[in-house]
Amino acid sequence: MSQLPIQGVMPELLSGVRDNSQLILKAAPGAGKSTYFPLQLLLEEVVSGKIIMLEPRRLAARNIARYLASQLGESVGERVGYRVRGENKTSPQTQLEVVTEGVLTRMIQSDPELSGVDLIIFDEFHERSIHADTALAFCLEIQEALRDDLKLVVMSATLDHNALGKLLPEAQFVESQGRSHPVEYRYAPMKANDRLEDVMAKQIVSLINSESGSLLAFLPGVAAIKRVEERLQTLPSDVQICPLYGQLEFAQQQAAIQPASDGKRKIVLATNIAETSLTIEGIRLVVDSGLERVAKFDLKSGVTKLEQTRIAQSSAEQRAGRAGRIESGICVRLYSESQLAQQPYVPQPEIVHTDLSNLVLELAQWGAQDPNELSWLDVPPSAAISQAKSLLQQLGLIDDKGQLTESGKKAGELGLDPRSSAMLAGAQHHTKTAVAIVALLEDPERNTLDFLHSVHRFKSGKHSKQRIVMQRAKALAARLGIRFDLGDIEESQVATLLAIAFPDRIGQSRLNQLGRFVLANGHGADVQETERLASSDYIVVLDLMRSHSDSSRIFSAVELDIYSLQQTNSALFESIESVDWDEKRGKLVAEKQLKLGRLIIERVALPEPSSEKMTQALLNFIQRKGLSVLNWSEASKALLERLRCGQEWLPDQSWPDLSEAGLVAHLDKWLEPYLNGVNSVKALAKVDLHAALLAYLGWPLNQEIDQWLPTHYQVPTGSKKAIRYQQGQDPVLSVRMQEVFGEQSSPQIAQGRKTLVLELLSPAQRPLQVTRDLASFWSGSYKEVQKEMKGRYPKHVWPDDPANHVATTKTKRQLNS
Repeated sequence: MSQLPIQGVMPELLSGVRDNSQLILKAAPGAGKSTYFPLQLLLEEVVSGKIIMLEPRRLAARNIARYLASQLGESVGERVGYRVRGENKTSPQTQLEVVTEGVLTRMIQSDPELSGVDLIIFDEFHERSIHADTALAFCLEIQEALRDDLKLVVMSATLDHNALGKLLPEAQFVESQGRSHPVEYRYAPMKANDRLEDVMAKQIVSLINSESGSLLAFLPGVAAIKRVEERLQTLPSDVQICPLYGQLEFAQQQAAIQPASDGKRKIVLATNIAETSLTIEGIRLVVDSGLERVAKFDLKSGVTKLEQTRIAQSSAEQRAGRAGRIESGICVRLYSESQLAQQPYVPQPEIVHTDLSNLVLELAQWGAQDPNELSWLDVPPSAAISQAKSLLQQLGLIDDKGQLTESGKKAGELGLDPRSSAMLAGAQHHTKTAVAIVALLEDPERNTLDFLHSVHRFKSGKHSKQRIVMQRAKALAARLGIRFDLGDIEESQVATLLAIAFPDRIGQSRLNQLGRFVLANGHGADVQETERLASSDYIVVLDLMRSHSDSSRIFSAVELDIYSLQQTNSALFESIESVDWDEKRGKLVAEKQLKLGRLIIERVALPEPSSEKMTQALLNFIQRKGLSVLNWSEASKALLERLRCGQEWLPDQSWPDLSEAGLVAHLDKWLEPYLNGVNSVKALAKVDLHAALLAYLGWPLNQEIDQWLPTHYQVPTGSKKAIRYQQGQDPVLSVRMQEVFGEQSSPQIAQGRKTLVLELLSPAQRPLQVTRDLASFWSGSYKEVQKEMKGRYPKHVWPDDPANHVATTKTKRQLNS
């Protein structure tokens, strides 16, 4: 191994691990933190037990383990091994084990004391995956409660040291610089109408023609990679073009990172998989689009949306670092320096924008009811936690107290995602078919809408990933204590089994809308009209992505016989009596409904409903349509605005929830008592909202509100002038200037906490001055107003001392007569 920058701090690192339970290592790309450092820990026998190194990506885990084993002159699986999902290259002799994130979490859950493990290294921690955050939270609790001798090392090229230092206040901090090969930065921002693929291809061709060495291009996704690849087909034959992204077969990924053949150069078109932990031989040119695709979970729909976003500054740093690994390099950025400066330094952690159902299941297995019981860099959002708990209850994995059910315990043992676990738990006599489905879901075929086609190809031995899926199915079956064979797959059971895993994504066709479905969670989803599934009455959606519209695009689904599902899984359905207002027919409809989530499967008409059910139907109608369907008079609107101002200015009083959402949620408290005798939507216009709101306010507030927040203010002339209330702004009183002569200061309301803003008007009712401080106005800028107004309105009085003059509505003549 050639001289690496990290060798300069190696004595400090080795002693730091020996003498401390926690260590933070910040090392620039190419320093050797993922390779040389762990190898020295092994060779120097810094710890006596096993070393586990966590890598975010499978490709990096395999390659680092192979490289380290080769440095020892050994095969993978001897002193250095790796474990990724579905693949285990370790042995009893393995001392350094490189694992991916789900594997580490399973190790911790199955053996919380981590017997035989002395050191855990979190590599590339800046990627902030939810698995890494969770595993670190667990390890910190293990250190505190079970294993004070367990050592933790957190390392990355672009660590947020301040935030991490607060989480690990006792940790020793070591920093290593990277290689000294300079990188020349060139900025070539795209214009508004430029297509990324065209600009990228042009830059690549220009660099290949003018510079030596191989090139690495960073693109946001697979589609962009393929389009750029098409545009580069005219390059000379001595230039190899290699795509690199997560869904590729391992052999194809290896081809991309291996050195180019003799006499040839290489262009690697990659997603952000190539940002960290991979050394791609021969690269000295980098073209960075500055973009990436990030999966963000939408709490409203329960669907993930893939968003194309600009990368963080740390990611730009990582990408550029690839150009200076071996010799001086060039990094062309397809964005400006100012655009980069506007981006956050580190990317948003996955834990704040992803589906947390798997995390909540992990926490329940760990015995933590509340995420706040553990230490986090970023605490999981409470709204996402609540939604995850709701889904897990629906799947039968936790109970209403958040405790694991028997199915949930089984899920924890298997280490599968919650949906797959729920399906296996509910499979009954079809477990082998469920095993096949799980394996197929973990390694899906691309561009296959009808999942049943993949099942059929797998059963026929013709699946595009036959060997991987078969290996996974057999391993999973062995863990369940059964044998698996392709002949065991019952294709007729696939849809009903998937419905157990995706009950919220059972889709019902929209009436007379080919290819459009509404899901059991209320969200909309579409397939192209030309697809066979488009004409299905019911489907189960396995993979969908939120688009910019209100609906989501379906990428994988299977047709469902809803009546067969009802026979095998009646617990998914509920029968209710519903009374609601039918807007099309203009009348109240009472019916018995068979429902699955928000889907109505069957309806049976019921007799004329009671007055109580009629009232409930009207409340349902208002909840659905919003408060605008009520008859809001000017007086009731003004009252609501006044009450909302009171809530803002007098927060120490016991106010009810007066927000739009709050009023809708509490219709039963304030509106229902006023619906007696109201039996139609049209009759809602008769409801006295003013009285309803005052009643909702309750005693004593409804008695004191007019004193604290009066509707009018009586000026010295005896006139009563309306006070204008608007939430978020000060109260305003418009009055002719002559009518407040003699007022020494601005009037106050709200127990003296709010001063009225005076909009002082001319005799013609036109605004002259706006002031919050009448005394200052009289003694100051009034002089200018007086000078101008004497000429414009000579018939009216403009005294030199307005603060002590008698207020009036009269002209000079009327005053003197």
